[in-house]
Amino acid sequence: MSVVYERVALIGLGLIASSMAHAMKQWGLAGSIAGHAKTEETRKTALEIGFCDEVFATAAEAAKDADLVVLAVPVGAMGAVAAEISPHLKPGATVTDVGSVKQAVVEAVAPHIPEGVHFIPGHPLAGTEHSGPRSGFATLFQNRWCLLVPTDGVPAEATARLRALWEGMGANVDEMDASHHDLVLAVTSHTPHLIAYTMVGVADHLRRVTESEIIKYSAAGFRDFTRIAASDPTMWRDVFLTNKEATLDILGRFTEELFMLQRAIRMGDGDFLFDYFTRTRAIRRGIIEAGQDTAAPDFGRVKAAK
Repeated sequence: MSVVYERVALIGLGLIASSMAHAMKQWGLAGSIAGHAKTEETRKTALEIGFCDEVFATAAEAAKDADLVVLAVPVGAMGAVAAEISPHLKPGATVTDVGSVKQAVVEAVAPHIPEGVHFIPGHPLAGTEHSGPRSGFATLFQNRWCLLVPTDGVPAEATARLRALWEGMGANVDEMDASHHDLVLAVTSHTPHLIAYTMVGVADHLRRVTESEIIKYSAAGFRDFTRIAASDPTMWRDVFLTNKEATLDILGRFTEELFMLQRAIRMGDGDFLFDYFTRTRAIRRGIIEAGQDTAAPDFGRVKAAK
């Protein structure tokens, strides 16, 4: 593949940014990669692993002369980072992000983007429960979706170039407006995470009563809740505070569905439960058919060698 951006700056060097760097290097999509992280330890790790060519102590230094600047920090920190790098962005550069919320990012970042710089918010729908610079890998985005939310006045060629980068890293790319993105993600990601945190919290309370039994006898369903609930707490705190309206809307709908199921169980309405589970089972089949998961036993996990 050919170089899409001559110089890329990654602001924040966690799972997503480090995976982008690995992917860009593996497929030759960037001429050079500069990085910035708050802690010296993370900066040293990025150089040690080699996914950044240079690292800087400030976001402003990293962003200077970059053709693409990627904001890969928690949503709540993006406004401050955008204000810091604003005077150092070169004309014609593109600024994007990888945050899980889009409306709040647009509101926080757009006012700091100077004229002549293109702001195209983005969200790769990929990740693991791990975080930090050592957690990244080049194939994270393979056959995953990346949603782009071009802001007003962005030239089509700037969006096409960013699309080409994501496609070069293996992602499928789609575009949607910020408010619709936030509603869709409230259904597919944000509310499920909140439910997982809640279920693990309930189990933690029970564990204090039943000692180690909750952990010892965890079946696959609860185990997968714990995997989701192991995600980065700073990121998810910011997601819920910045996508409040959509998340509360979907939580309200979830509560209504839960009440219906409670009533069916209480009344012994087996037909309702069977029909409900049949409909929801079809969603799982659709996800597998779309290539977004595998039907392999145990969700395709590789067993640890004994």
